[in-house]
Amino acid sequence: MKYKKSFSMICALVTTFIWGTAFIAQDTGMDNIGPLTFNFARFFVGFVSILPVALFFEWGKIQIEIKSNPNLFTKYLCFMGISLFFGTFLQQASLLYTNIANAAFFTVFYVPLVPILLMVIYSKKVHWSIWVSIIFCVFGVYLLSDFSNSVIMLGDALVILCSVFWALHIIYAGKFMEAFDIPMFYAALQSAFVGIMSLFFALIFEDINISNILLEKTSVLYAGFFSGGIAFTLQMFAQKNIEEAPAAIIYSLEGVFAAIAAWLILNQILGLSNIIGCFLILAGVLISQLVPEIQKKLKIN
Repeated sequence: MKYKKSFSMICALVTTFIWGTAFIAQDTGMDNIGPLTFNFARFFVGFVSILPVALFFEWGKIQIEIKSNPNLFTKYLCFMGISLFFGTFLQQASLLYTNIANAAFFTVFYVPLVPILLMVIYSKKVHWSIWVSIIFCVFGVYLLSDFSNSVIMLGDALVILCSVFWALHIIYAGKFMEAFDIPMFYAALQSAFVGIMSLFFALIFEDINISNILLEKTSVLYAGFFSGGIAFTLQMFAQKNIEEAPAAIIYSLEGVFAAIAAWLILNQILGLSNIIGCFLILAGVLISQLVPEIQKKLKIN
């Protein structure tokens, strides 16, 4: 059991690193295409890259698991697919208006939101540290965001909204992995679900041009194969043996990886107040997860 938990922690950390660095691909991949078209392309790549591996390793379990409870399987596919679609679309669209560090750090708002949504949906008690965490995050927003720039404010608002859907996705991913043991196949279906939804809305709101998509092939392949394919598969393995809250702590490092990558690759440098804002958000995220665990251990001892 200890080995499985350690493996899941490693999977979560690798997932976080890929998600963080994928912000570069997401940002640079919209020079010639819109956010919906980009998401369609990346999740199509993710689906194609995962499905053969999933069928090879999980074919026997796929038939057994789905037959065991088809209604629950479909329910979680819809919940996770819809939450992932809105989470990724809002995040992708936000990069048109704000920088990578803002998008990444505001995305990790999902960490304190996870226990709040667990309270609303499943009536789980919220620890007092969550409200302290929210205060830290609000001050962090004030320092990180530029309230004098309406364009940046729009981008930051989109990311904060997207964090709600990311929180829902993490919750449903954890619940799904408690009931089923087909992480790779489910990651493939999830990619197909989001890709189809993205294509549907892209056909309505954007001009899809294959030649323009090919111009962004490097960004699409990185975001699709690594972030949409490998990372979402590893997320399923990670949440098989660790609970939603500890997983969310590790995922919160996504903002750190993204900010460092943006600085090294795109030369997006933050000011002192922005950096303090980042640390306040990260501190708020860690408070929401570590304080309850510390109190629990102190009571046991």
